[in-house]
Amino acid sequence: MEPLVRILHEDADLLALNKPAGLACHPTKSGPLSSLISRARLHLGGAVKPHLINRLDRETSGVILIAKSDATARDLRKLWESRLVAKEYLAIVHGHIRDERGLVDAPLGHDESAQTFIKDCVCADGAPSQTGYDVVSRFARDGREFTLTRVHLLTGRKHQIRIHLAHIGHPVVGDKLYGGDERLYLDFVRGRQTDEQRARLMLEHQALHANTIRVGWRGRAWEFTAPPEPEFARFAGLPQP
Repeated sequence: MEPLVRILHEDADLLALNKPAGLACHPTKSGPLSSLISRARLHLGGAVKPHLINRLDRETSGVILIAKSDATARDLRKLWESRLVAKEYLAIVHGHIRDERGLVDAPLGHDESAQTFIKDCVCADGAPSQTGYDVVSRFARDGREFTLTRVHLLTGRKHQIRIHLAHIGHPVVGDKLYGGDERLYLDFVRGRQTDEQRARLMLEHQALHANTIRVGWRGRAWEFTAPPEPEFARFAGLPQP
């Protein structure tokens, strides 16, 4: 049975969770279990008002921090705004990335030519955006090449990792929006995804996982790490818990 929340750490001030892929952070109209924050409210009870400190796309799994008070939320959000938080992701991408490490430095803004309003892109007049990456492993499946990479966010733009990796020719496996065919996303949200499209995507959810958050707070170095989803781990050949 799926637990209400996957707890990484909990104390009087803070709740760190491993968000599953496919679960929205914010409330939806599909009931009290349809979002992470709604599940956190149920877990904490009515006496505590939870505050999301960071957010992840619905399809991205990984570490989410939730403050249990207004004061804790203010403290942590100031650290986020000051860029004093280190965020590390794992991503499985198409193709073998040639260099062992690299930096994508490309501004991001709204994609005016997209069929969906949520899509951004690399554009000359966009916001400065930087993503660092290190190759973890290169592998092949069914004659196709893939790379497992560790990604470091230097800025925090919407969809930044997915756009930057696609920009260098290595889109995230299972990415319906930035994988090269927007119809994969449009048909998915309209509830008409085909078996052929599922086969092209290879995974139910995009292979992007918020692996670790490191932050200095209240005189202590904090580190929260979450194991990736079983589907992600199997595909990348990682050990599973």
